[in-house]
Amino acid sequence: MGYSAAMRARLSDIAQQADVSEATVSRVLNDRPGVAAETRQAVLTALDVLGYERPARLRKRSAGLVGLVVPELDNPIFPAFAQVIESTLAQSGFTPVLCTQTPGGVTEDEYVEMLLDRQVSGIVFVSGRHADTSADHDRYRTLIARPLPVVMINGYVPDIAAPFVSCDDREATELAVAHLVALGHRRIGLVTGPDRFVPVRRRVAGYRAAMTRLTGVDGTELDELAELSLFGVEGGEAAAGRLLERGVTGIVCGSDLMALGAIRAARQRGLTVPGDLSVVGYDDSPLMAFTDPPLTTMRQPVTRMSVAAVRALVDEINGHAAPHSEYLFRPELVVRGSTAVVARGGRRQRPTPPAAPSSALAATA
Repeated sequence: MGYSAAMRARLSDIAQQADVSEATVSRVLNDRPGVAAETRQAVLTALDVLGYERPARLRKRSAGLVGLVVPELDNPIFPAFAQVIESTLAQSGFTPVLCTQTPGGVTEDEYVEMLLDRQVSGIVFVSGRHADTSADHDRYRTLIARPLPVVMINGYVPDIAAPFVSCDDREATELAVAHLVALGHRRIGLVTGPDRFVPVRRRVAGYRAAMTRLTGVDGTELDELAELSLFGVEGGEAAAGRLLERGVTGIVCGSDLMALGAIRAARQRGLTVPGDLSVVGYDDSPLMAFTDPPLTTMRQPVTRMSVAAVRALVDEINGHAAPHSEYLFRPELVVRGSTAVVARGGRRQRPTPPAAPSSALAATA
């Protein structure tokens, strides 16, 4: 039977989009042999791009639903995790179900009940109740006992038999303090979230260890330089304001949003960043390279962490138990424009510009 004019037009469009012949498109659509895997994928991608529905025999069957529970999306680091986790799940054949928490909205436990009703194959928790030392963690033990595979990102509970994936928060804070010390700062403050969270406790421990080792400051003075507040811009602003009254020249923050709050607190007092105050964030969430000034921050390896979490979950789903321990990933210091050198006497200065060429110096002598 010959093709209709409409079918020929569609074949032509798909062939042009995939940069192949119409005959090749026809072989792929009829699931015939003799087409290279890359070419077959190019034709299927062209179908998707042009909005044509794949023939039923060519549709990729879902290996099952997987729940992804994340906190509110106001902090751009959480959409960054969600995007990579969702795409990695899709590449493994699973259909992700995104559950986003908002203050006063659906709780984590309520989302879990909904996901169980949908018979999900597993759940990934990002910065969930597992990170809260004051929470009842029996909820996770109950899930594992069903059995239901779970993987948890950023937060660790030693007696839960599941894979955990975390950024090394202690090392991140130590690296941030070392960066400021190398710039001449000695009175360095810490601004981070509530003490009940595992990542916060690790950051505080790293801060105290680095300050004691590198500056000799310890004890009561360190207590005065650490401010715990609510995560977010407002919490960072309030905590940084208190530290500025105590004469800090640099602040290490527990998130990029808190760092933006610290910068706002400095400007409200007529101070400049980094001229009068150096600020280090945490996450390297999207757009931090484009803030004013561009933010120096500790980068979480979001892609590597997300891929590791999904691989561990898929292994668990397929009956190949992943190690029930914590995978720690190293952070990376990303130096931008929010940190600068401190001059002798406690006054701050911007980094010295590169020296002029010798010929230019001679001309101005």
